[in-house]
Parts: sequence; C-alpha cells; structure tokens
Amino acid sequence: MTTTPEDFHAVLHALRVWDTDLPSFDPGSAPGAPLPLFRDWFAHAAKAGQTEPHTMALATADPDGRPDVRTVMLHEADEQGWHFASHSGSAKGRQLAARPEAALGFYWPAVGRQVRVRGAVHTATPQESRADLAVRSRGALAAALTGHQSEVLGSREELVAASSEAWERAGREPDAPAPTWTLYVLRPREVEFFQGDPERRHVRLRYRRDPADAATWVRELLWP
Repeated sequence: MTTTPEDFHAVLHALRVWDTDLPSFDPGSAPGAPLPLFRDWFAHAAKAGQTEPHTMALATADPDGRPDVRTVMLHEADEQGWHFASHSGSAKGRQLAARPEAALGFYWPAVGRQVRVRGAVHTATPQESRADLAVRSRGALAAALTGHQSEVLGSREELVAASSEAWERAGREPDAPAPTWTLYVLRPREVEFFQGDPERRHVRLRYRRDPADAATWVRELLWP
C-alpha cells in the first residue's frame, strides 16, 4: 500500500497529544541534584506502562560538526553519569573519540515527560566494558561478536551468516571477548526535566553545574 501525501497529512493532523490525565510536577519540591529526580521519573514512567523507558536518543557530531542521532539503551544512571554502550568502531564510537561531547533525550509520552542531558563523554575501562557486556543477554553478546556496526553491508545473507555464527559462539563461549564493545559514560553538565501540560503551560526545570563549583547544581525554570 502506498500512502498518498493527502493521506499522510490527514493522519498527521488528526493526531493529538496528551489526551489523558498527566501527572503534576512541582519544581519547588525538586531535589538539589538531577540524578534522584531522574530515577524517580524513570521509575514512575515504567510503572505507568511506558514501553521501553530505557531507550533514549543519543546525539553526537561528526568531524565536520554535523549532528547525528540514533536510539540506544540506557545501561545505568549513577553518580558517574548516564551509561550506554556501543562498538568503538561504529559511527557513534568514532564520533565520540573525535569529539567527546553528547546529548541524550528521553521521551515518555505515557506521562508527558521528557528529560534532556548534555555533557562530556568518557570511556569506561576495558574491565568495566567487559562486565557491562557480561550481564547482557546472549543476543547482546552475539550482536557484539558479529561486529562491523555502521559498515556497509554487502547483502542480507552476509548478515545472517555472520549473525548465526556469532549466536553459536555466544552459546559455546558466554565469556567470549568482544574487544570493540565499549561502555561510555556521559557526565552531565546540564539536565532538563520537561512536564507536559494540556494547556501548554509546560514545566521546564533545568539543572546546570555552577561554573564556580562543579559539584553544585543551579536550578532554573525555563519558558516553555
């Protein structure tokens, strides 16, 4: 079936957002640092039925400064920062090696909430990267062993053959090394919490590190 431009626009303009009851958010009661609030919002979104709340958009820039974005999974959020993983030789791995800055975006439509995170990115140690992969599923290990992420693929059959071999190896060797698998940690410089409002009086609370004291967070409201 081919969707005509008219059908596309009819569907697009018929869509509505936040036709359900949304949670309230009082920024005055927010904690002094963003991590506890993120954990609270994350758990709330999961309990509210948000599908895959741990998926997030990861934005990087290529060597020419052109933005790039994709969806990845959150592996941890702790005092070090927000953790995710990928192959060091992938497009995002190469981009982060050349320009170690990134932004993350979470969107949880079930509760009308977004979280944006910006900051510098560093790689974890090889031991930490290996430990991260060790707790993933067999499929995650198989994907890591398949490798070649972001490279040009000759055919679908080539992928199937390489993946099948990797799945078999992952079953035989659950501790098989995947040298390019890398755990990345984004240390936040800014974290913004967005609570949607049906009347468009959205609440935006931004945390940013105090330039004079990186351990201190400045909180400020933003116009929606």
